[in-house]
Parts: sequence; structure tokens; C-alpha cells
Amino acid sequence: MSSVDTKTSEPSEQPAVAVTLLTLTAMVVGSMVGAGVFSLPARFAQETGIAGALLAWVIAGSGMLTLAFVFQALAIRRPHLDAGVYAYAKAGFGEYLGFFSAFGYWASACVGNVTYWVLIMSTVGAIWPALGEGDTLLSVVLSSVGLWAFFLLIRRGVKEAASINKIVTVAKIIPILVFIVLALFYLDVDVFVDNWGGADYAGSLFNQVRGTMLVTVFVFLGVEGASVYSRHARRREDVGRATVLGFLSVFAIFASVTIVSYGIMPMDEIADLRQPSMAGVLEHAVGTWGKVFVSVGLIVSVLGAYLAWTLMAAEVLFVAAKDNDMPKFLSRATTADVPVPALLLTTLLIQVVLFVTLFSEDAFNFALDLTSALSLIPFLLAAAFAVKVALALDSPEATDRGTRAQLVIAIIATIYTGFLLYAAGLKFVLVSFIVYAPATILFIQTRRERGRRWFSPREGFICAISIIGAAIGVFALATGQIEL
Repeated sequence: MSSVDTKTSEPSEQPAVAVTLLTLTAMVVGSMVGAGVFSLPARFAQETGIAGALLAWVIAGSGMLTLAFVFQALAIRRPHLDAGVYAYAKAGFGEYLGFFSAFGYWASACVGNVTYWVLIMSTVGAIWPALGEGDTLLSVVLSSVGLWAFFLLIRRGVKEAASINKIVTVAKIIPILVFIVLALFYLDVDVFVDNWGGADYAGSLFNQVRGTMLVTVFVFLGVEGASVYSRHARRREDVGRATVLGFLSVFAIFASVTIVSYGIMPMDEIADLRQPSMAGVLEHAVGTWGKVFVSVGLIVSVLGAYLAWTLMAAEVLFVAAKDNDMPKFLSRATTADVPVPALLLTTLLIQVVLFVTLFSEDAFNFALDLTSALSLIPFLLAAAFAVKVALALDSPEATDRGTRAQLVIAIIATIYTGFLLYAAGLKFVLVSFIVYAPATILFIQTRRERGRRWFSPREGFICAISIIGAAIGVFALATGQIEL
């Protein structure tokens, strides 16, 4: 078998700013602990009881852990591939799918950032009704002000922004841990037992678990954070260590928040809570101050996650442009190592999606699910690339026992991400195509800048599939067969 092509990218020059293991781990935790954790009680209660929730976390935790191991292994075995998810897809499956992976991951990060602003406005909307649930015109205007304020902050320098993220990560973990402790203290065993089976929910346990999968993907987004930011690592091995350390820490927090909530209120009441539902759960347990406490913690948490995700989104576009897979203008950076054009394009897409939420029936949940769906193709391609690497029989390490274990892990990760695409459902697959297909304009612009043919026959076939999928999605939206 021929070796895997790993010559898609030259090693990057050492960046001006090198970050430590602690900072990389903080970026993983900071990017994972954001809006999602505060929405977990209601999202799970809408789908299943405790038994289904436990099974869902076992599946999601195991699946995402295999992805974490995939990123750890690839960071070590393919150290010249920067920007993680994007670079792996390109190395394994060619430039066009690599471009799709880069764009999809970037778009996912941008849509995910919209959920942060929606949730902040929904939180404040509990005391200022004009903000609604984060989907009113006033809430969009105020979110836009915050959006551009962050643009100016990050433009000042990567080092300053990364340092702020490390501090914020510590600050936002504290209220979540306090929530878990208080929920355990006020846990009602009878309520917990009544919530065990989810007997009132239609469908099999499998369908109940399937209904939770997109939210688990959303809350685990960021597990690849250290890999995406790998060109700034002081030591290459820190990338893999930060990935696993960050994942294990956050997994324990997410599962705990979900399960302890079932001991405070009946499932149907949790399911009806407005987001952030964690605030409603704690209010039921300890009174109004609990809701205020969680709400303040949410705002700190979400702003920190927004900072981390904006950094990573801009990084993906920047490195893709440096590798000649995005237009040249995105490869420019300041002396402070800030990719301003990529940062500006990121901010503009977030602004556009913020306005789109005005036309959505449930702005937060729609943005959350679309974020997850957009990320699945990049994850699937990265996992499949790890399979190709482990199967490279002519590589020196292919006979190692560790390589065989990595092959098994990579196969599991590939199957898991494939299952997530199935769990997402046709609606979000079609909406994802609507986002993906127009991005081909950037790919064509890149090829024209370098005097190259727009598409190879294989790339043309993939492009045709994406356009057909987008056309079906637009038709389904226009006819009301799917709704935002």
C-alpha cells in the first residue's frame, strides 16, 4: 500500500508567540465550556430520562474520547500539519475536501459564536423583556455591539487575548462546580427515581439517546482546540496532552451537570425551562439568588468561550490561506501575529448569522444544532485520515503495537462521527449544504490566483453533489418542508 501523502503543507515557521501546556489546556477547556453546558438540563429532559442520559454520555464520551486520541496521535505522527482538522482532511483526501473541511470548521465556529450572544441576551431578557429569548431586534443590535468590541480586543494581539482566556477559564469553571455541589446537596431522591426511565417519552431508548447527540457534539466542540492552535505550541507533545487533559476535565463536568439536575425537578418541568435552563434548576433548589448566580457565571463563561472560538476560527482561515487553499488576502497578519483579514471575515459571518436568527422559531437551538452539523464533516475526515495513517504499511512505525491500537481507535472515531451525521437528520445535512456550496467561490478564486484549473474530475463531482444538496435544501426551506 502506498504511503499517505503528507506533503500538503510545509512546516510553519516558529511563531512569535509560543504558548505553554497550561495555556493550551485552558484553550481546550475554555472553548468547550461555553453556552452548551448551561443548556444541558432542558435539552436532555426534552429527550430522555436518567437512564437514557447516562447511556448518551457513555456513547458521546467514548466517541469524543476516541476523537481526542485521534488528534493526540496525529499531532505526534504528523507534526508538520498545522491547523489540525483542516490540515488532516487535506493531507488525507485532497485539496477540495480539505477546503471544505476548513470552511466547514470555520463556519461551525462562527455559528457557534452566535449561540453565545443569543444565550447572553436570553439570560438578560429574564429581567429585560425587550430582549426576549435573544431573538429580538434589540438583542441583535446589542449583540452586534459586543461582537465588534471583541473584534477590536483580539486585533490588539494573540498573546493578550490568549492570556485573558486563561483567566476567564478559571473564573467560569467555579460557578459550574458550585452548581453541581448545591444540586447534590438539594437532590431529592424521590424526584431522581421518578425521572429514571423517561417513561412518558415516545419512542425507543435508542431514539431518545439519538435526540441528545447534537447537543453532546456542541458541548464537546473545542476538543480539537489545541490541535487547531498547534503552530503556537512551545512543545509539540503539549498539543496531545492538552487535548486529553482538557477533554477528561470537561466530560466530568458536563455529565455531572446533566445527571444532578434530574434530582431537583420533574423532567417535564425541566424541559419547559427557558434557556439557560441551569439557572432555572438552581432557582428551584435555592431560590432567586441561584438563578442570578448561574446567570452571572454564564455571561463570564460565554464571553470566554467566544474569545477562544473567534481565535480558532480566524486561525483556520489564516493557515488555509498560507497553505494556498484560501485566497491570498486571508494570509496577511500583523506584527503582533493577528490574522486581521481572517478575523474580519469571521466577524462578518457571525454578524450575518445573528440577523438570520430574527427569522428562526428557536434561535438558540437552531444555531446550536447547525453548529454541530457543520462540524461533523471536518471531524469525519480527520478520523478517516487517522485510519489511513495507521494503515500506511510502509511507514516505519506501522508494526508497532501502539499503531494497531491507534487504528482501532481511529476506526471507532470514524464510525462514531458517521453515526452523528445520521443522528443530525436530513434537515441539518441539507442546511449544511446550503452553507457549504457557496463557499466554492473562495476555492475557485484561490485556484485562479495561482493559475490552476478550477476542478479536477473528482473535485467537480464533489462540487456537483454539494450544489445539488444545497438546491434541495433551499427548495425544502422555500416550501416549508424544513424550518429554521
